[in-house]
Amino acid sequence: MTLTVPAEWDPHRTMWVGFPSHAELWQDDLEAAQAEVAALARALATEGGERVRLLVAGDAAWEAAGAQVGDVAGIELVRGAFGDVWLRDTGPIFAREGEDEVALAFRFNGWGGKYVLEDDDTVAEQLAAAAGVRRVEHPFVLEGGALDHDGHGTILTTEQCLLNPNRNPHWDRAAAETALAEALGARRVLWLGEGLRRDHTDGHVDNLARFVAPGVVACPMAYGRSDPNAAVYDDAARRLASLRDARGVALQVVRIPSPGRIEDEAGLSVPASHMNFLIANKAVIVPVYEETASRLALEALADLFPERQAIGLPSRALLTGGGSFHCISQQEPA
Repeated sequence: MTLTVPAEWDPHRTMWVGFPSHAELWQDDLEAAQAEVAALARALATEGGERVRLLVAGDAAWEAAGAQVGDVAGIELVRGAFGDVWLRDTGPIFAREGEDEVALAFRFNGWGGKYVLEDDDTVAEQLAAAAGVRRVEHPFVLEGGALDHDGHGTILTTEQCLLNPNRNPHWDRAAAETALAEALGARRVLWLGEGLRRDHTDGHVDNLARFVAPGVVACPMAYGRSDPNAAVYDDAARRLASLRDARGVALQVVRIPSPGRIEDEAGLSVPASHMNFLIANKAVIVPVYEETASRLALEALADLFPERQAIGLPSRALLTGGGSFHCISQQEPA
């Protein structure tokens, strides 16, 4: 039976979102991160056409979530156990096997052993059970943010992450492609090189390049002379321009302004990315940072998704935890 991972722009039944719940992890950024996630959940439910299931851990976070979104139609709070909110990586990848929905679950090792937190390795099981979907376990390490899908069997990824020895030490390209074909129905894997600098995920592709339509991939262009990822973006664009998808179609590459250099309180660059947008049923929701660059990125994405509303929402507090809207979410296909 054919296994297919739908494209993110295909219709969703549910959008899962993780709610920041652990004060010891977020510290002074906890309330701001919760507010950013609450704003995302409200936008998904009211403008994005989504049924939102907000995964919350602990009584204090439950009370905070209820106060911010408890009265919003279309948002359901779900009690769960997790180490942190990055459901794209800890949760399952929902797919179609014929007419049936399945939850594909993989080993999770804390992004190569960097952040091993209690209960993160149980999130895929929890989401599959809550969704009422059969879980299919696979024995290798994989995070959902390391892949992007076009719905036709093409997978986009980076060598830095997928071939990193801190995940599956014996993988080369051939081994990785075989595993992705067997587990996710991949017909062709498209390889980029390095991901963003100082990205603790070791270069997740959902910060670098994304399918926006069959045969069309968006990737950043540097904004400002001090953009720390200018060479990374140009290398990704060059590689993409030479590639074809699983249908044999040459890719069209659309360059979108990056946020430029965004710094933390210590003055170090952080992996801010407009590519971490989330495609909802009726909207595309984009993390915004620097005003001019983000306005230009929103305009570009509005052109790429003419049937969806382009919504920009702040994501600076979430970025202190290492990611943004795509990282904290996972969609179930309709």
